[in-house]
Amino acid sequence: MMASLFTMTSGADASGTPEEPSTGPARFDSAFTHGMVPVDGGSLHYVKGGSGPVVVLLHGWPQTWKMWRPVMPALAREFTVVAIDLPGLGDSAILPGGYDKVTIAQRIRQAVKRLGFTGPVGIMGHDLGALIAYSYARDFPADVSRIAPIEGPLAGFGLEDLFSESWHFRFNMSPKPIPEQVLDNGDVRWQLGQIFDFAYKKDAIDREAFFAAYANPARRSAGYEYYRAFPADAANNQANASRRLKMPVAGVGGQQSFGPGVAVSFGKVADDVRTVIVPESGHFAPEENPKYTVECATLFFGPANGTPSRPDLAGCAP
Repeated sequence: MMASLFTMTSGADASGTPEEPSTGPARFDSAFTHGMVPVDGGSLHYVKGGSGPVVVLLHGWPQTWKMWRPVMPALAREFTVVAIDLPGLGDSAILPGGYDKVTIAQRIRQAVKRLGFTGPVGIMGHDLGALIAYSYARDFPADVSRIAPIEGPLAGFGLEDLFSESWHFRFNMSPKPIPEQVLDNGDVRWQLGQIFDFAYKKDAIDREAFFAAYANPARRSAGYEYYRAFPADAANNQANASRRLKMPVAGVGGQQSFGPGVAVSFGKVADDVRTVIVPESGHFAPEENPKYTVECATLFFGPANGTPSRPDLAGCAP
C-alpha cells in the first residue's frame, strides 16, 4: 500500500550516476579520492579533493555525502573540499551510541584532525549537518573559521516549530524499535520519497542513490538515532546559548522552504549572522540550485576582499 502510494505522489529521480567506492579514486570526478579515517568507535568515510582553504561538507537525513556532488567539483577549484559521511550513514561505521550533536561534532573533528588539517576550517552543513556544524563551532571555536548552516534551524531554537509540519519528525524520534518495525525495506521509497518532495525542483534529487543508501535497516535505525537525540540537543543548546559564536555565520534557507528562518535561529546563539536565501530552491538547496550555492560558498569561505556581484549574494560576503 505504501509503495503504491509512493508511485503516485513522488517526482522523477536523477538516476544514472556512477557507483562510488568507499576507498580509492572517485568516479564522479577524477579530482576526488575516497578514504576512511578512524575516530572513536569506528571509521568515517570521506571524499576529498581540491586545494586551498579547507571546507568541510556535512550532509543531512535522509542523504549521504553524495548530496554534495553537484557542487564539489566547482568548489574544489578554490578550496580543499572534504565531504564526510555522518557516523552510521553512507559508508561510515554504524556506532553503538553517541548520536547527540555534541558527540557527533567531536567525531567529525577527530576525522578532520586525523586527515591532517590542523588549522581552522570552514563548515557547510545541510539539515542535520547544520546542527552538527553549530556544535563543532561552539565547542571548538579556534578550529572553525566560519560556518554556513543550510536549511537546519537549531534544536531548542526553532527546530521544534517544524515538528507539526511533517509527520517524519516525531515518527523518527519514536523509541526504538517503533519506526524500525513500522517501516520495512519495501517502504523506503515511500518514506524517503515524501521527504524528497520537500524539494522545489523535485527532479534535482538523485533519489535512487539515497534509496539505496537507506536500504539497510541498520542505516535507517542510525538515522532515527539522530532524531531521537533532538531533546538532548535542545537542552544542551539552551544551556550553552551564552557561549555565542563569534565567527561569521551564513544562515542559508531555500526561497521555497525555510527562507530567513535559519538565520533567525542562529541569531539566537551567534553574533555575526548573515541571511542568505537561495533562489528557486526548496529544502535541498545545494542540489536544486548548485550554481548559486557555489557562488555563495566561494564568496563566504573565500578571500576577505571578495565582493558580491549581485544583490542576492549580499549575505554571502566574507
